[in-house]
Amino acid sequence: MSWEGSSALVWDAERLRIATNAAGIALWSWNVDTDEIALDERARALWCVQKEGVVTFEELSGRIHPADLERVRTAFQETRAQAGAYEIDFRIRQDGEIRWISARGQGADVGIVDRIMFGVFLDVTGRKKAEEAREMLAGEMSHRVKNLFSIASALTAIAARSATTTQEMAHDLTQRLTSLGRAHDLVRPSPGEMREKPALLGDLLWILLAPYGGEVAPNSRVRVSVTEVQVGGITASTLALVVHELATNSVKYGALSTPSGTLDVRCTVRDDEVVLVWEEQGGPPVTAPNGGMGYGSKLVARSISGQLGGAISFEWLSSGMVATLRMSRARLAA
Repeated sequence: MSWEGSSALVWDAERLRIATNAAGIALWSWNVDTDEIALDERARALWCVQKEGVVTFEELSGRIHPADLERVRTAFQETRAQAGAYEIDFRIRQDGEIRWISARGQGADVGIVDRIMFGVFLDVTGRKKAEEAREMLAGEMSHRVKNLFSIASALTAIAARSATTTQEMAHDLTQRLTSLGRAHDLVRPSPGEMREKPALLGDLLWILLAPYGGEVAPNSRVRVSVTEVQVGGITASTLALVVHELATNSVKYGALSTPSGTLDVRCTVRDDEVVLVWEEQGGPPVTAPNGGMGYGSKLVARSISGQLGGAISFEWLSSGMVATLRMSRARLAA
């Protein structure tokens, strides 16, 4: 393709290669009779193929993720019968790393030359990771909404059990919901609000746990005893999510599900490590859960390890569940 002019452009092989390199496009061709596949330099690098020349699908299939292999094999075999453009996304192993590849071309023998079909590979790892992140966020939001409904139901039941009149119940429930609102304001400031210093761990814990233990008092069923540790704006919401999850489980199944149950939260600081102990007593008998962790437990573990630089462990004692959270003090203050 060309046109006249002092700056005329000609789409020859060299310029097409410049364009495909700029777009990150890898080229392949497939001989439908011999099943041989030819890869350009970028495609060989993408598949970690060292030798030059042709390869076969069976040779490449060893690099395809086992969970995707049969799907890709079936799609590869059906491309000739499929009319129009096709696009197949799948994972491959690349030097110990998982990469997402998109294979694209035309089916129904469109553009076939001398029994050879042509197409491209694109590295779509970035897009796939973004999609996975969105799915995780959607799952997290769904989980939080379900927990909010559970907490609202539990708080209503607690208020109904302790109140003698509807007015008293309404007052009690309003106080508890107001405490939840205060916690939200603490970890998620309103637009335009500026916090010049981090919140204190004790303040955050009292606000988050007040709805479960009633008024702050020495004989409260929820007791918090922590050293003066700062929680930064970045990690406050993460810690609130963890506390929210633990409290929800306690209200559903643990010490806070019964009037006589108590919760003690205490922490110590060892060098750059903050150790927070969550100890429940007086609730129904507890046993270690069977099988793998649920979504909430995975969310807690991932939040503590990924954002708070620590880990969480559980003990299922006859007196109640004990959770030990180990967090980086520097991360916590960020």
